Amino acid sequence: MSVAPKQTAKKSDAAAVLSKAVARAAERLEISKTLLAKVLGVSPPTITRLYSGDYQLAPERKEWDFALLFVRVFRSLDSIVGDEATAREWLASENLGLNGRPIELIRSAEGLVRVVQYLDASRSRV
Repeated sequence: MSVAPKQTAKKSDAAAVLSKAVARAAERLEISKTLLAKVLGVSPPTITRLYSGDYQLAPERKEWDFALLFVRVFRSLDSIVGDEATAREWLASENLGLNGRPIELIRSAEGLVRVVQYLDASRSRV
């Protein structure tokens, strides 16, 4: 019976870590709460609660997967360009390889996945 509480604690810890990571990545990339809500597929009030610590992402919900992808975007940009200002410029700029602006593409699940794949491919060349 002691396994269940440990698993619950691990899920809770992971939820807290990912929730904070998403909020910090959004702040550093200057992603608005409204846009972050679209990226994660949740309501703007949910994002407000996420920032205040009153809400945590849940592994069993789709928002979890989108949050992991969003954090991957941030981490990839950080490793490729090295500073947040350049990362924000990259997000806002037209990208011929992606056929659009990454900041617009990440609004949809398909676009978010494309941006992650593009950045992963770019990282492997660095």
